[in-house]
This record gives sequence, C-alpha cells and structure tokens, in this order.
Amino acid sequence: MCGIVGVLGNHEAAPILVEALKRLEYRGYDSAGIATVNHDRLDRRRAVGKLVNLSDLLVHEPLAGKSGIGHTRWATHGAPNVGNAHPHQSGGVAVVHNGIIENFRELRTFLTENGISFQTDTDTETIALLAQHYRNQGLSPRDAAEQTIARLEGAYALCFLFDGEDDLLIAARKGSPLAIGHGEGEMFVGSDAIALAPMTDKITYLEEGDWAIVTRNSVEIRDREGNIANRALKTIQIDTAQVDKAGYKHFMAKEIAEQPTVLQGALAHYINADGTAVTLPEPGIDFTQIERLTLVACGTAYYACMVAKYWFEQIARLPVEIDVASEFRYREPPVTPGTVALFVSQSGETADTLAALRYMEGKADKILSVVNVPESSIARESDLALPILAGTEIGVASTKAFTCQLTTLAILALKAAQARGHMDEDALAEKLAGLRALPGIMNLALQIESRTDQLATKLAEARDILFLGRGAMYPLAHEGALKLKEISYIHAEAYASGELKHGPIALVDKHVPVIVMAPRDALFDKTISNMQEVMARGGKVLLITDAEGAKEAGEGVWETILMPEIDPFLAPILYALPAQLLAYHTAVAKGTDVDQPRNLAKSVTVE
Repeated sequence: MCGIVGVLGNHEAAPILVEALKRLEYRGYDSAGIATVNHDRLDRRRAVGKLVNLSDLLVHEPLAGKSGIGHTRWATHGAPNVGNAHPHQSGGVAVVHNGIIENFRELRTFLTENGISFQTDTDTETIALLAQHYRNQGLSPRDAAEQTIARLEGAYALCFLFDGEDDLLIAARKGSPLAIGHGEGEMFVGSDAIALAPMTDKITYLEEGDWAIVTRNSVEIRDREGNIANRALKTIQIDTAQVDKAGYKHFMAKEIAEQPTVLQGALAHYINADGTAVTLPEPGIDFTQIERLTLVACGTAYYACMVAKYWFEQIARLPVEIDVASEFRYREPPVTPGTVALFVSQSGETADTLAALRYMEGKADKILSVVNVPESSIARESDLALPILAGTEIGVASTKAFTCQLTTLAILALKAAQARGHMDEDALAEKLAGLRALPGIMNLALQIESRTDQLATKLAEARDILFLGRGAMYPLAHEGALKLKEISYIHAEAYASGELKHGPIALVDKHVPVIVMAPRDALFDKTISNMQEVMARGGKVLLITDAEGAKEAGEGVWETILMPEIDPFLAPILYALPAQLLAYHTAVAKGTDVDQPRNLAKSVTVE
C-alpha cells in the first residue's frame, strides 16, 4: 500500500526522496509528503493527489537537508487531505507509516490523559505524538522510538526522523515490508527494492518484528526480543528498464506486450532443455504424499487459483479447495493430514495471504508459494517458493504476473499428474511442447489489439457488462470483469454460463453487453446454448473464440474477437489477453488513469 523512503545522503535529500517515491507510485496513493533535517531543524512538505503536486510545492517552498523521509499515502484512517498526509510530525519527531495501528484508540486515550491533543484523523499521528511524549521525558531518540514501537499493535512499517539528528533514521517492521539500502557513506530505507535501486543494489530485508538504528556508516538491527540480529546483505538486480514505459503510453500496455517474453523465461526456468521434464527448486515436493491441496490468494491471484483447481483435479486427480485469503483463517478450516497449502501473491507481501500462511504453519504438511518476489515475506516463510519470473510489474491491474502465475501453476499441475501416475512421459512431453509453443501463439494473439481498440469505444458507453464462461473459462470471466472494473470503473460481473438462467439473465437487455469467453472445447456447445438465451432476450453478445467456434456459433452475435486455436488446457492463459486488452482500451476510451486507478493499490499490505 503506502510507500516509504528514507535517506541519509551526501546530497540534497528532497529530489532523491521525490524520485524514489515516483518508483513507488504503482503501490497506489492519494497524497504524498517529505520531511528533512536541515541545520538541526525538522521541516516537511505535503500535498494531496499526484506527486507532481508535491513537486510543484517544493519549487515554491524548497526543503533543504541531506537527511529525510518520504511517503505516498493510501488512505485508511481519515480522508485524503493535507492534514492527514504523511510525514506526521509532533515537535521534533516525524514519522512515516505503512499499515494500521490497531490499538490507536487506546494510545489516544493514554495521550489525552497526559494532556496531548490531536490534529488529524489518522492512526499514524499517534505514533509521532507518543514518540515526542517520550522525548519530552528525556529519552534519547533511539530510546523514545524503542518505547513507542513496543506499544504498537497491528501492522506497520515505520521510519522515524528526529529534530537535531541529521545522521539517524530508525526503522521498524511488523506485517509490512521494509528494507535497508547500503551505499558508500550513505544509507537508505524503502518499502521495496524498486525505490532504492537507483541508489544502491545492496539490500538488507528486515524480518518480522525487527527494528533498526541507521546512520550513514552503520546499521544496527534488533529482533522482536531486542537482541542483535544479523540479517543477510543481498545484492539485488532490478532492470531499470522494467520501470520505464519504453515508448508505451502506459505501463499496462507495455506489460501486456511483454507477456510472450516473460512466459518464455518462466518456461525455460521450469522445463528442461529437451522439453521432457519439469524441474522444481529444491527441496521439491512429493505429490504422492499429498491428500489435499489448499490454494489461498486475493484478487487476480485468486482467479489464477480457480483455474489451477480445474488443472489439479482434472489431470492430477488431486482434490483442491480454494479460498479468499481475507476469509480463510477466520472460518478456522480443519486441516486434515496430507494437506499441502499453496499461497499465490504477486508481491509476496499481501497482508491477508501472509496471515493465512501463518495460520497454516504447523497445520499443513508443507507450505508452498507462487510469488514474483523471491525475497518477499511469503517466499521466505514457505517450505518451497516458486518464482513466476514476470519481472517488475508497475501497472496496478495485473497482466503479466497473472499469466506467469497461471503458467507456473500449470507446470506444477503437470508435475503432480506425472508423479501421481495420471500422466505418462509421452503425454507430459506433449503438454510441455504445447507450453513451449505458447509464447509464439501469444505473439500471434496480440494482433487482436486493433480489434479490441475498436470494440472498446462501444463498451465504454455501457454502465454494466456481464462476462460468461464455462469450465476454466469461468475464472477467466471473473478476471475479465475484475480488469474492467479496476481501470474503466464500469460495473462488471462474471457468471458461470450455466448459472445465467438462475437469476442473472434478468439483467440482460440491449444496453448490457455480454462478453462470452468460449474457445472451441468440450464445453463449447453448452456455452453457445447459453449465449443463444442471451440473444433471444435482445442481449448483445461479444464472443471471444477461435475461427471454428465463430463458424459454429452462427448468426446473431453482436461482435466477435477471433483467437488462435489452442489446446484447451492452455486456453486460460491465452484468453487472458483479450480480457486485458478490452479492459485497457475501454479505460483509455473513458480517459481514466490506467496505471493508477482510483482507490486501488498494487501491493495490499494491510488487512
């Protein structure tokens, strides 16, 4: 969610902070601000809206100093306005915060009883007030921060800056990611490595419960018990080209176009050179010992799990249950022997998914994860983490991460099918050959873009849109509806095609486009029957199918998008493309902010 940056540098901090915050825009935000220490004096600037507003403010009201903190806020407590924007300051203490302080009301009561008043509606202000309260009692900045952190309950990543201390940052994490960047006589703090990549490639990730005392030449990390903690220094490699639009109008357009390339890299990682076997990272997984697979995720990753359920059950004969991470642990599901839990998250820091993983620790036989960030919390806390290798994804609406999640899950399902004796070597080689051919087919499918652009002008006029699909196309219908909602703000819903007559068909009229995702597969005829029910009631059907499917569908279809023929097993991956392109071009036609849609964040690190 919110983005955090801290700098102890040798150059003016303000432009460095703003540039780093720009690299965190993808996380989603509605206000931004920075604070610096200059000649021992703490000062700050804050603005509502995009970072350009903060940049404009800094032109007219410059902020000097070589030490500072910065923040992009996604509102939780309190409306998005300047007063509620970070950094929050009380006297000589400024703080930036990602997360939610769950006991802030209790802390407010304590502060009120001590004669301290509040200026904002946020939970974060409580942190600054509490730290200043301890400073007023004579505690050093380090001790005041330690006492403050010890009283906080909830999820947080924090960075403190103090009046009169131009060589000190104090950082802490619990439930939200935070990293320390090491430079030459400089040190940095960031929500993720992307923000720090232009300054350094040497990163230390704080672990759960850690807090750190950072100076220009040192970092001291303490664990939740207060003991010195030796955390590994890692050299990261982030291709800066991945956070550049490379001539595209939007990151989302670039990331849609990148899918054939990143899929090829993922396939090469998991399939051996001659295309006959699947290789997993150590320690691997013995699928013969698994009785049940539990898949847990949020949002787009949840729809990837829905597709994977079809794969695991149909080709590996492995029972699967799936759940939304935000609900999973609250229903306290019984975990039977032989259960393996698999968690899917693009960032690897999704708060609900991470909490669900921790619920399953000690209950599931093993914990697997499918993530895009190998150093993330979910990856580190899994018995086996499978990277999707999508590269940095900036657009809030997931595209290449989704297809790479699907590809990784498909490979895992094939591995399970072979291990459990439901697929011989020849059949496996055939499926792997189909996967290896998929990037080329996707390149061909991307030629539908001009067609989706044409149709988007018509879809942009709709207030409501329905998506239909059967089998593994049912989750893809959900993904298509989600994409459209996310970036065009058009109300869209998805239904299993056979469920249409059980209520949703009441919504059908000439003003409600119905998008039907129907490759020519074993369920095609039944899907076409449902489509005919829509057309019989004056509904406008946009059919996404292959040439043979379009021919069999007959007349009466409003519009058609023709896709290349594909093995039904792989169709969910390929048919993600028209779902993405329709959403993208509809959003462009409506003039919305494609990469940073309202109210949304890329990395959801609060519950």
